[in-house]
Amino acid sequence: MTEDEKHNLLRKDLCGRFPYYVKLKVKYEDDPWKLFVMHQSEKIYVLGAGGYPIEVKLTDCQPYLRPMKSMTDEEFGFLQEHLPYDFTRIYSGKFNLIDDIHLGNSISIDDMAFLLDYLNKRHFDYRGLIEKGLAIEAPEGMYNFNK
Repeated sequence: MTEDEKHNLLRKDLCGRFPYYVKLKVKYEDDPWKLFVMHQSEKIYVLGAGGYPIEVKLTDCQPYLRPMKSMTDEEFGFLQEHLPYDFTRIYSGKFNLIDDIHLGNSISIDDMAFLLDYLNKRHFDYRGLIEKGLAIEAPEGMYNFNK
C-alpha cells in the first residue's frame, strides 16, 4: 500500500467517525485529542483537554481504535438483536465481523449503514488500520459509552 493510499484510507475512515468524537494521538503531544474539523486539505483541527483547537497535519495523527476482537458480548448481542443475520463469533485469529456474518445472497443498504454506523460509533477498527500502522489500539476504558 502506497503512502497516498494509506493517507486516503485514513481520511475516509476519520470522516465516518467524525460525529462520534474519535480520539487521536497527535505527534509531539502526550494526551489524546478529539477530532474537531476536517478539511479537504492535508490539515485537520483537533481539540485538546483544555478545549482549544490546534491545526495539525493529517499525517501527524493516528486514531485510537478498538480491535474487532474487543467487542463485548453486550455489543455483539445488540447487533444480533437489531440485524436480521446469523452472526458467528470467531475468537482465534483475526476477528472481522463483516466476514463472519452469514448474509446469504444480499444485505440491504439500510442494514449495512446501520452496521457501519454502529462500528464507527463504538470505534471498532473494521478496516484494519491498527495492523497497517495508521491507528493505535485504544486502551481499555478510553471510550465510555455509558455517558
